Amino acid sequence: MLAQTFVNGLLLGGVYGVATIGFSMVWGVMSIINLAHGAYIMMGAYLAYLMAARLGIDPFLSMPLVMAALFCVGFAVQSLLLNPVMRTSVLLTLAMTFGLDLFLVDVFVALFTSDIRSVNTSYSSEALAIGPVLVSYVRLAAALLSLALAGLLYLVLTRTRLGQAILATALDREAARLMGIVPERIYGYTAGIGAALAGAAGSLASTLFPISPGLGNSFIGAVFVITVLGGIGSVTGAVAAGFVYALIQSFAASYLGVNYQEIVAFGLFLVILVVRPQGLFGKRFFGEV
Repeated sequence: MLAQTFVNGLLLGGVYGVATIGFSMVWGVMSIINLAHGAYIMMGAYLAYLMAARLGIDPFLSMPLVMAALFCVGFAVQSLLLNPVMRTSVLLTLAMTFGLDLFLVDVFVALFTSDIRSVNTSYSSEALAIGPVLVSYVRLAAALLSLALAGLLYLVLTRTRLGQAILATALDREAARLMGIVPERIYGYTAGIGAALAGAAGSLASTLFPISPGLGNSFIGAVFVITVLGGIGSVTGAVAAGFVYALIQSFAASYLGVNYQEIVAFGLFLVILVVRPQGLFGKRFFGEV
């Protein structure tokens, strides 16, 4: 049971990690706590569901299309709604994203009702047996894809001009502007990448969890905690903290009961905040890869 609990937590940690990276990056670069991030995850799950149900496309294969669609949504929201508000007050961005989250959830309730939906593939119930431990193919694929996406984003941020521009804007917006960088455009790209990663997390979540308009609400609390644990703006920290959070949840659910998994996780989060406010893996609160 100990080994199975460890494997279950480890596999879920990858999904938590990729769900958190975009949220953490937007917070680190723009100082925006995007409360609509959960709605983006929910939208990704529904898009994957629609392509599976209507077109017969496997969620893992449709993920690039979902990410492209969510990138456009994130870029448009940032450029049209958030950039003008950021000039007045950062706190207004919090209210704006909260309102956007409510709006998107209500739209999907109107379109799909609150009925639970799911994506079932031919391999959904298949698992690899390693001794007494069963490793679900779906969870294994989701974890591996999550790590691949995190690695790809790390390379983009450290090896490309766009990545360098994002980091420069995060560290000093005015200095970046003097270097010819347009911060508003970089903010749009950053929000688009964050939304695309939320869409990827939604695609992966569609293979693991029931889909409903409230799906994002179950993620946003975990995403917030993992961001702080990993260090705000840190890609590697988000992935590592995602595994830590999922393992804590898995062991708490197995040994104390499902009702205690979030109590234990959030309680430990509060303790870590007191002992190490910058998070387990963070050194600074912004612009760190």
